[in-house]
Amino acid sequence: MRLSPATFAARSRRRFWPAVAALAVLFQAVSLIAGGAPSARAAFDPAGMDFWVDGSMGPIKSRIFRAADGNTSRVVYALDGMRAREDLSGWEIDTDIAREFTKANINVVMPVGGQSSFYTDWNAPSTFAGIPPGSGSTNGSSGSASGSGGLQAMSAGPGKSYTYKWDTFLSRELPAALRDRLGFSTQRNGVFGLSMGGSAALTLAAQYPDRFSFAGSYSGYLNISAPGMREAIRVAMIDAGGYNVDSMAAPWDPKWLRIDPFVAARGLVANNTRLWVSAASGLPTSSDGPTMGTANGMGLEALALVNTRAFQVRMATLGAKNVHYDFPAYGIHAWNTWADQALRMLPDLSANIG
Repeated sequence: MRLSPATFAARSRRRFWPAVAALAVLFQAVSLIAGGAPSARAAFDPAGMDFWVDGSMGPIKSRIFRAADGNTSRVVYALDGMRAREDLSGWEIDTDIAREFTKANINVVMPVGGQSSFYTDWNAPSTFAGIPPGSGSTNGSSGSASGSGGLQAMSAGPGKSYTYKWDTFLSRELPAALRDRLGFSTQRNGVFGLSMGGSAALTLAAQYPDRFSFAGSYSGYLNISAPGMREAIRVAMIDAGGYNVDSMAAPWDPKWLRIDPFVAARGLVANNTRLWVSAASGLPTSSDGPTMGTANGMGLEALALVNTRAFQVRMATLGAKNVHYDFPAYGIHAWNTWADQALRMLPDLSANIG
């Protein structure tokens, strides 16, 4: 049957645009996982103290902000995104949430580092083709938002000169040091984070229910088992510091299930862990200027919203009653969105820790 030009054009559009949309989603997934949001400002808060722990990864720094009333029972861990730096946490660099949290009598622990780590224990140091890491730069600019992270693929640095053991650090070494040296409680703590850190917050809470009674995820990718996600993570790790995902977990490694909040959902429900899960609409706020960074952040947050909604459906099928969802009408994939979420979460966090 010969088609009219109009019919042919209509059918072509139906075939063409889904393919374009699929490519766009994959591109946005890679960018989202790499944490390609525009940074805000660089800031050092003198109220914080450096807290070094010599554990299985060697000396690792955290920044500690003490509760205003001096208590040691109310503790929350704030996890960074995939481009975590080695000098300060993004939460200190780009937000002032520590001030509000400490005023609410909560001790804030900001682990520093963990770029591309997923805050899990890797199988080996990151290498490509078995080539030992070189002597490249290890400063905080590695894997910057310029997209040049692939140039560090053969360089030395965190997770390359040694094996990442972030699960061990966050679940055992850091809490034990905080308990022994500062008297901090190691039970009924909170943990939250953005993007990679949001995903890790939920899985850590599922795995260590005695440690964490509260977990929060902002703009997280909460269904790592979804088609294409592992491939996107592979590309994103190269971009964010030049890391090889196979050093974390081979494609068939059960560890992929361990770091997937979608899989962890059953445990989160069974443990009745209090959760705060959010993603914004992707529509810019009045403080998001007309820039390429804003345009990029809009797409990234829209994808995060879809991912988070999928987790919401999963939890609903399990009959979850322990989650607060927050889907703001405005907000892009950027620090102002995450800082706002942290403040919105604060009362719920305060009521469910300590």
